[in-house]
This record gives sequence, C-alpha cells and structure tokens, in this order.
Amino acid sequence: MAGFASSFWSSDYAGGLGVLFGKLQQGVQENQQMLTIARLRADAEDLYGQKLGDTETATARIDGGFQKDDGASVKKAYEGVRNEMIEAAKNHRKIASNIRELVVNPFGRWCEAHAARIQNSQDDLQARIRIHDKQADVVRTYRSQYYNKCRRVEDLDEEEKLAFQDPGSEVANSPKPQIIPTVKLPEPEDPEEEEPIDIGDETYTPEQVKKILTHMLGSIRLGEAKVPILGTYQNVSTGAAITEYIQRHLGGSSVSYAERIGQDLVTHGFLRLVGNVGNTFANSSKMNYQWRPRVFQITGIPEKKPLGRSGTIISLGRTSTASSVDGDAQSSATNSVGDYLSGWNPLTNAHPNETPADRLRREAREADARYKAAVRKLDALRCNLEEAMMEHFKFMERCELDRLKAIKAVILDFSGAISNVIPSLQSTVDNMMLFQETVQPFGDLRYLLENYRTGAFVPKVQIYENYYNSVDEQTFGVDIEARARSDKKRVPTIVTTILTFLDNHYPDLEGDSARRGIWLVDVPLPATHHLRSLLNTGQTVPHDVLDKYELPIVASVLKLYLLELPDSLVSSTVYEVVKTIYSNTDTAGSAARISVIQSTLGQLRLANIATLDAITTHFTRLIDLTSADAAYVSALSAVLAPCILRPKHETSLSMTERYNVRLVRDLLEHKDQIFGELKRAASRTHATGGAAPRVRGVPTDESRRKEHMEERARAIAAAGAGANSYTAGERPRDRASSPNPGLRQPLGAAGAGGSQARDRSTSAATRFPIKTTVVTTSPTDRRQRGSLEVPGAVGSTG
Repeated sequence: MAGFASSFWSSDYAGGLGVLFGKLQQGVQENQQMLTIARLRADAEDLYGQKLGDTETATARIDGGFQKDDGASVKKAYEGVRNEMIEAAKNHRKIASNIRELVVNPFGRWCEAHAARIQNSQDDLQARIRIHDKQADVVRTYRSQYYNKCRRVEDLDEEEKLAFQDPGSEVANSPKPQIIPTVKLPEPEDPEEEEPIDIGDETYTPEQVKKILTHMLGSIRLGEAKVPILGTYQNVSTGAAITEYIQRHLGGSSVSYAERIGQDLVTHGFLRLVGNVGNTFANSSKMNYQWRPRVFQITGIPEKKPLGRSGTIISLGRTSTASSVDGDAQSSATNSVGDYLSGWNPLTNAHPNETPADRLRREAREADARYKAAVRKLDALRCNLEEAMMEHFKFMERCELDRLKAIKAVILDFSGAISNVIPSLQSTVDNMMLFQETVQPFGDLRYLLENYRTGAFVPKVQIYENYYNSVDEQTFGVDIEARARSDKKRVPTIVTTILTFLDNHYPDLEGDSARRGIWLVDVPLPATHHLRSLLNTGQTVPHDVLDKYELPIVASVLKLYLLELPDSLVSSTVYEVVKTIYSNTDTAGSAARISVIQSTLGQLRLANIATLDAITTHFTRLIDLTSADAAYVSALSAVLAPCILRPKHETSLSMTERYNVRLVRDLLEHKDQIFGELKRAASRTHATGGAAPRVRGVPTDESRRKEHMEERARAIAAAGAGANSYTAGERPRDRASSPNPGLRQPLGAAGAGGSQARDRSTSAATRFPIKTTVVTTSPTDRRQRGSLEVPGAVGSTG
C-alpha cells in the first residue's frame, strides 16, 4: 500500500499538503465528536443516577405509610423496589465515573496532543513553503535583472562594432547618403527594473519599500529642525521616533537591531543626519534626520517645502536664518555646493577610472553572480523542504494510523465501562462491540490514500538559466541533451559514471539478493540530497566521492537525477501513444507490440535513446547474472517506471495507470530487439551521410498529419491482431539458475578475474549495512502498542 510520503506531492508543494492536512484536521474533528459522545453519555448516566437516588429522599418526606408497618409483605416488596432503585442509581453513577476515568479524561488529553502534533507539522511546513516561495520570487527578480544587463551589454557591443569599422570596408567606401536636417526629440529610455533592497535581515522589493515608506511618513511625526548658521530643515524626524516605529512595525526586537535598520535607511538614501557631522543613525531624541526628496518621489506624498520671504517655494530642504533675500540666495548657493561636494568623494568610489562600458559589463557580472547565488540558495531551500515534507509525511501517517487505532480502543473501553456494571445492558454492549469490530484502521488509511492522493514524488528544480545557454556549473535539473552536449558525450557523464561505479562494486556485496536489493531500498531523502549537492557541479564525477557513500545511496542519486529532469527520459509527449499501445494490445503478440514500441522510441532525441539504452543494458545484465525472478523484475519495473516515463500533467486517472511499468518490463524483456533495431537505423542514416535523418522530438510539420495518423492507427491495429499478453505473475524469460560462484564473472569489473571477485565477496564482511530485504515477523513477536500511545517524533525510527 502506498504511503503518505509517496501520495501527497504537487508541483507547488502546497496543493498536496493542503489536501492532506484537510483530511488530518477532519480527523481532529472526528476525535472531538467521539469525545463528545462519551462525555454526553457520562453526563446522562450521572444525571440518571442522581434522579434515581432522589427516590429515597422523596419517599421519606411522606409521613406514615410503610413506616408504621414492621412485618407486612407489601412493605418488604416496597423496600426491595426502593433498594433496587437506590442500587441502580449507584450503578449509573459508577458508569458515569468509569466513562470519565477510562474514556473522557485519557482520550481528551490524547486528542489535544494529537491536534497539537498536526498543527505543529502544518505550521512548520507552511513556514518552509513561504520561505521557499519568497526565495523563488527573488530568483525571478534577479534573473530579470541579469538578462536586462546582458541585453544592454550586447547592444553596447553591437554599437562598438558599427562605430569602429575598417575605413577600407565596403560600408566605409560607399557614397554617403544626403542628410536631411530633422528635428529629433529625445526618446525616453527604458526604465531599468529596480533591484531589491536589503533592510536589516530582510530583502524587500521596490513595491514593498514603497508601502513601508508610505506608512512611515503617515505614522512618524514630521517637523522642523533649526540648525545655527545653516538654517531650518523641513521634513525632519527624531532618531527616537524612528526607532520606536521600527520596533513596533518592522520587527525590531531590540534597540540595536532597530538602529541597524535605521542605518540601512540612511545608507540607501532615505534619511540624512542634519545638524551633526557624519551620517550615523542613533536612537536619540537629540539627533534629527531629514526625509530626502527621493522618499516623497517614491511614495507620491507631497513634500513640504519652505516659503521664502517673497512667498516662493525654496527648493532646498532648509531655510536661511538671514533676514534679507540676498542672504537667502547666498545660503542656497552655498548649500547646493555643499550637497554636491558631499556626494563627490573619490575615496569611496571603488572604480574611479571605469568607463561606462566597463561599468555596464561589471554590473552584468555582478547581476550574474547575484542570480546564480540566489538559485543555489533556492535549490538548498527546496531540498530542505522536500526532506522536511518526507519526514512529516511519515510522521503524520503514523499519527493518523494511531488515531484510528485509538478510536477503536476507545469504543472498546466505552463498552467495557458499561458492561462491567450493568449486565442487563448486554444487548447494548454486544452492539457496541460489533461496532468496534467494524473499525478497520488500515482499510480507512487505504481509503484516504486512494481517494485523496495528489501525486507521486517528482521534484521540480529551479535551475540557473545562463544567458548564453551554458550548463557547465550544474548537473541536476538540466535538459539531458544539453547536459550530454556539454559533456561531449552521447550519454551524460553522471549516468555512465554511476552505472560503471555500481558495476565495479557489485562483487563487493554478499550474495545476489544484496546486489539486486540496492535498487529497491527506500533511502532517506537527506542522504540522497547530501550526495546530490556534491555532484551538482556540472563537472566529471570523481570516484573517490562515490566511494564515501553506500551503494543504495549512489543508486538513489541516479533515480533522483532522472526524476529531476525537465521531461522524463521517454518524453511525456509520447505518453498517450504508449497508453494507446497497451490499451489496444492486451491480447497482442510481443513481436507486433515491440515493433510499435521501437518505432515510438525512434521519435526521441539521440541523447534520450542512448541514455535509455545504457540504463536498460545495466539492468538486463544485473537480472541475468543474479538470476532474478519475475517478482523482482516487477518490483524493479515499478521503481523505475516514474524515472523512465511520466505524464505531462498528473491526474487522478494517471495516478492509477500502469502503462509506464509495462513499458519498462518490455524494455527489460526485449532490450536487444528494441535497441538493436534503433542502432541499425542510426547506422544506416550515418552511412548515407545523413540523407534520412532520424526524427528528433515531435514533428511540427502538419501538412501530412492525417496520413501519419492513419498509418499509426494501422500499425497499432496490426499490433493488436493476436498473441498473448503476459501478466504480472509470469516470469519474463527463462533464466538458468545462478551459475557457479567460482566461475562467474563480476558485473562489469574490468581486468579482474571472476573467481577472485566472488571469493572476495563471499569471504569478506559485507559493506552493505542497509537492509535490502523485507523481514516479516509473526504476530506473536510483534510488539503491542497501547491504544493511546503517542507515535515517535519527526525523525525518529519508531
């Protein structure tokens, strides 16, 4: 049965989590409903017992009657009925007490802890997704800036080529056209996209900065500041007022952190210190900071400007204290020169002799580095998010299974609390026992997975997109043809290196079951991501790096590489074709079906076909040399199927389809026939000098679309003419038993004798500590967990 860890994934991560936590929160409400039933039953039993207990008091208030007779039989009957009612009252109150002690109190505490576990997991994953999405927005912004810079550099290069042409060229010697004088208006330049701004520990987009500055101008008091000799400054706020706002609205947890945010506002040109030397921000009511005109331009708020003696607006941010108009003009000129000189400081210019072209190229390099670093950070956040989701999925699955078991136990405890007191309610107890027997925790869990799963684990990688289409610095998530072209190979180097490494190390394992089992082990995702981070360099994979990891981890990295490809190895564009083949050939012969499959794979690109051939060759050799049975081939096909073929869009219908599994089984069964014909076709094409090139990808020529569709339909119909399909239980091929270990050759070990390798693998201790076989235990050996036992925390092994 599939689990949470392989059922609730989606392309945006949040969609699958929303469905899962919706069902888990529904379970929390179901717990409350069960708890409410127990609590109301306890209250009803308690109230009923109290009413029965009032019988003795009510009858005692009546004077005379049975109190005057000592030996009458009617009195004995009366006392017997009364005593039975009193005893019944005690029993009902005892039932109420038992229900509260056995059900309400312990189950209530467990429900609170279960709801807290669910909420904690939901809050943690939602916080991680918010961080991931925020970094994705930053990556998109940096990518746009990088591409804009590169385009400007290209434009500059084109202008330089046209400006410095050879005088002897044809263009230079051509007669000059007559120049007609025209009036050319200056064209507005394309506004360059503003970069994000770092304020404190956060990065804000220009739109967010605009909102913050608008709120600050509306919340912080703006006034005037008179400075001797210099004059009066407008639009001024004190450092204490700004610090108070930062602590209240911008998350300034301490005064020092708030002062750091204020210093960033000064550094980015939003504030300037007046009346003191320097440009330092401090939390002081004695230090005044003027809001620069740039802030009012960004926010659109009108700037308050002082009026001169003649009523005109003075453009500077301060007024002179002199009484004459000449004094105002002189002060204004002095201030303008002072502002200009304050902005010109050759000591702070890191590139004093830089030309505009050099500056543009430097900015392009800086934008490239910034974009590349942001992509690396996003990739690390994505890996951490997937690891956390995998751990929480497993933990939530244990929590949900324990919740169902807990409800089953609560119903049993509920019935026991009643049956132990009143045997007359045996029919009610029998019905309640029947109800609890109908609760099937594993069946309910299977129902949840079958009806609410959102998709299998297929990670979506955000790669670094170089402007010049270079992929030299990354391996995972890159298109397989681009990766192979960069490696100057038909098959990407990472694929051949890992397969060769595994071939050389198969003999080190103890027994054929261990060799086959490394592809079926459920390797923890953090271990796979750790090795992935070392291999995601775009360079050749060194063997000493792979030697540090166990073989199942190395195999898991290859599966992860295939899952992270932008498109599956067998392109998703032919998924419907493969689906049609297996839908119409349930009774078809293998020869016709394989012929259609071979022609379908012929549409793929060369890198895809070569990589698929290399992978299939590796597994067919492993199956043959280890004498694998049909059950292993079926299990291996199910594991490899998502890596080989995936639909373009996952749907509820495609999640139940097994066409990719059947395709993998056919590839393993008929590998030589399929790829042999493809290789012969490629050789004929090469021999004819490329006269009949093989089709790469899906053809775009629609002129003969109808003829092509009819031809394919006839081929599929011919394939369905008649033979027998195989089922999952059949053995795909007759294989001999495992050959003599002393005579068998190692799998792909070059230059080593077979007997020596086998002797070493059987005599030495195994270096394969990860369990590769499923160990079953009898029901008597399995540890019984309590009905309300809390499952292990996230990351535990239990």
